[in-house]
Amino acid sequence: MNLNPQNLTSYCCGLPTSFGILSVTCVGIIPAQQGTLSQASLPRRDHMDDDEYAKLFRRMNPPRVVIDNNASDDATVIQVDSVNKQGTLLEVVQVLTDMNLVIKKAYISSDGGWFMDVFKVIHQDGNKITDTQLLDFIQMRIERNAGWFIPPLRSSVGVMPSDEYTTIELAGTDRPGLLSEVSAVLTDLHCNVVNAEIWTHNTRAAAVIHATDNTTNSAITDPLRLSTIKHLLCNVVGTNSGSRAAKTVFSSCSDTHRERRLHQIMFDDRDYEGVVKRPRTSRPCVTLTNIDKDYTVVTMRSKDRPKLVFDVVCTLTDMQYVVFHGMVSTEPLEAYQEFYIRHVDGLPINSEAEQERVIQCLEAAIERRTSEGLELELSAEDRVGLLSDITRTFRENSLTIVRAEISTREGKAKDTFYVTDVTGSAVESKIVESIRKEIGVSKLKVKECSVLGTSSRGSQETTMGYLLSNIFKCKPLQ
Repeated sequence: MNLNPQNLTSYCCGLPTSFGILSVTCVGIIPAQQGTLSQASLPRRDHMDDDEYAKLFRRMNPPRVVIDNNASDDATVIQVDSVNKQGTLLEVVQVLTDMNLVIKKAYISSDGGWFMDVFKVIHQDGNKITDTQLLDFIQMRIERNAGWFIPPLRSSVGVMPSDEYTTIELAGTDRPGLLSEVSAVLTDLHCNVVNAEIWTHNTRAAAVIHATDNTTNSAITDPLRLSTIKHLLCNVVGTNSGSRAAKTVFSSCSDTHRERRLHQIMFDDRDYEGVVKRPRTSRPCVTLTNIDKDYTVVTMRSKDRPKLVFDVVCTLTDMQYVVFHGMVSTEPLEAYQEFYIRHVDGLPINSEAEQERVIQCLEAAIERRTSEGLELELSAEDRVGLLSDITRTFRENSLTIVRAEISTREGKAKDTFYVTDVTGSAVESKIVESIRKEIGVSKLKVKECSVLGTSSRGSQETTMGYLLSNIFKCKPLQ
């Protein structure tokens, strides 16, 4: 029998034997169970509008999570069943990513009104998850988060106050010393950076910074002071920005997941356009193919790294595409992802211009978080102006920060910087040792990082059908 994604929901199937996962039954068709309500048992639909009806059905059928440590020898298997809605896949992947779990393999199906995914995950140290309290917490987080949609894309970039800290979002042209100048401005304005994340890609830079008032250790609420911060930071980030100047607009929108917000900021800044620094052979390989006018098949090959699946799913979701079927398989040197998608309007990607745009955006999503150059880890007592002092030292030694993660907990600063020299090349060891002596050898540690590699998968595999040829070969269908 010939199979295609259109009739996947009509059959029972199993996962590939290489997944080490027990068979999954009735893809997309979940019978009502004791304690849940089927659609037939709900109030008559003509008594409520479609939105209320959908919310009631989801509330009566909460997500179900099954975690199995016996189904695989080398990973923990997590199966998630829930009513399908736009954004469910991203919500689940976001929970796994936030808990620093690595998705080694995944099988995704969300046709027929029901979402059923299986994830094979491990700790970042490569081991299964054995802590029962952590397993219970994972289950609770997924069941809670998968019931509600994450806030959609926002286009504004600016300063948003909250109770604990003020969130500052920046976007502009990247240049050496940019983070040093930004942190110096905040220090001069008596602001302390407690958490931050900075990405650079394709000559663009984006940052989400959580800052507090030095004297109160809480959010900055004075409108005049916030206006001053916005004005001065706009001057710093907007220097030499050309036609795409920095955006600094006040916003009252609710908070959004920080890493998702960085993707949104860079997407809105169109970092996927223009000059690409890396040679084509070292970049991720993304291809799109339409099948039977029903789906667009997206295949991606790239070097594996943490949070890769989140970055891809986040970008597809914010571009208003829905993943109906998919698989993820990672090896030590390469990750392979294949998704069957449609736009939210129900149509595949038919325009060549839109296909090219999706390819560019997915390549950018994969590359933004790629660790280049040298990784420097700072561990020190937190103090006002610490970030300004550290980044100034980097700038004075001709280092460029390509990515950074700043965090503070219980009075300790735990920062990670990815640096190159001003030409984008590797940093000389004598410069690194000089910086370590200036900052403190015990405070600043060095960890080598690899750059995005080329694909090693053989060319005999096609760019479509990889998913179907694998998920059905282990179990014949009658």
